[in-house]
Amino acid sequence: MIKHFLLCLLSLSLFSSCEDDVVEEVRPTIDSIMDIEGNTYLTVKIGEQWWMAEDLKVKKYRNGDLIEQAQSEAGWANTAAGYCLLENNPSAPGLLYSWEAVNHSSGLAPNGWHVATEADWQELEKHLGMSDEDVQKVNWRESGACGDQLKVKGPESWLSFENVWGNNKSGFTALTPACRLDNGSWASPGLGSCGYWWSATEKEHNTAYFRNLDYKKSGVFRYYISKKYGMAVRCVKN
Repeated sequence: MIKHFLLCLLSLSLFSSCEDDVVEEVRPTIDSIMDIEGNTYLTVKIGEQWWMAEDLKVKKYRNGDLIEQAQSEAGWANTAAGYCLLENNPSAPGLLYSWEAVNHSSGLAPNGWHVATEADWQELEKHLGMSDEDVQKVNWRESGACGDQLKVKGPESWLSFENVWGNNKSGFTALTPACRLDNGSWASPGLGSCGYWWSATEKEHNTAYFRNLDYKKSGVFRYYISKKYGMAVRCVKN
């Protein structure tokens, strides 16, 4: 459904007319890439950056080595670099990865791409209207309503809450991958409520930055957390 919608952006333009005036609605520029397993991802140009418009779902590193799957709680807690499927649910978007898998020396992102860093996330946020001051802050940053611009257009995927509604103006098409805690348990609430994405940037030895979107918030949450969490991944073109 969502992939069909994005593909339509390649060829469709909306027009509104008032007598002799015709105004074209600006549409994101869409393309696609393929990972080492042959999975295809739609990509979108946002400002000067090319972002994946879908969460990563690869099970091999770029060199062909298998990433360790850690589906059970005990398995996750005892695996440094691994991936899992949220709640064993095949409808979950993409896979969740530990930070160690994200930054594994064998490479997680498709060739010519890299996992989004703090610099990448902050450039994206500023392009969508977040203030220079808020970009540097942690916790919720509401300026620019960037979260609504990143979320897939409602009512798809996200629960509704008052006037908070995804519009996907960016083309980023964020769904709700939720996350996995460092002890291996699943975060609650999960699907439909929130999404968590790693930054490839380390904060301290045992922590790294991430981004969070929530169905009750129009902004973007920025903080740092244990590298043992499991979160979704978006990649940016080199």
